Amino acid sequence: KPIPIENIRTIQQVCVEMDDDIRWLVALLSDTGMRLAEAAGLAISDLHLDAEIPFVRLSEHRWRRLKTKGSQRDIPLVGASLWAANRVVENATNEFAFPRYCSAEGCKADYASNTLNKWLRKYVPEGCVVHSFRHSMRDRLRAVQCPSDMIDQIGGWATAGAGQGYGDGYDLPSKYLALERVY
Repeated sequence: KPIPIENIRTIQQVCVEMDDDIRWLVALLSDTGMRLAEAAGLAISDLHLDAEIPFVRLSEHRWRRLKTKGSQRDIPLVGASLWAANRVVENATNEFAFPRYCSAEGCKADYASNTLNKWLRKYVPEGCVVHSFRHSMRDRLRAVQCPSDMIDQIGGWATAGAGQGYGDGYDLPSKYLALERVY
């Protein structure tokens, strides 16, 4: 189930107040639509905060594979996700964005899922879990009339039809405008 926007806003506020690596991960997920394993397996070098439009680059790493070819993508950082990415970089101690959940040996997304879901329970309706942020992002983008193929590109979802694979897809500024509208 998707997390209602009022719950997302509350969660984001609590993340800023608590200001630790677990809440940075939650905040990053809340405004990007990333899969938990994608976010938990980020390297510091994946966070491009000095770019004209700050973004996260999702690509495969030796410690974490991506689910599909379409999962490799750039996602603009806005709102809580931008705050979280800045906190991650400011507090980096090694090459991993979330060393609690990731190391050269691999990404422990299941461990992260258990921890985050336990914490989220008091802030979300029954049936919502950390993966619900992805469902919520899809609904939030639909609500601002974002084209479905752009939604698929932001979320790394597979698209139907041969024509969807033609061209380079949406550029970072276009995706940024869509995400700015949902924030």
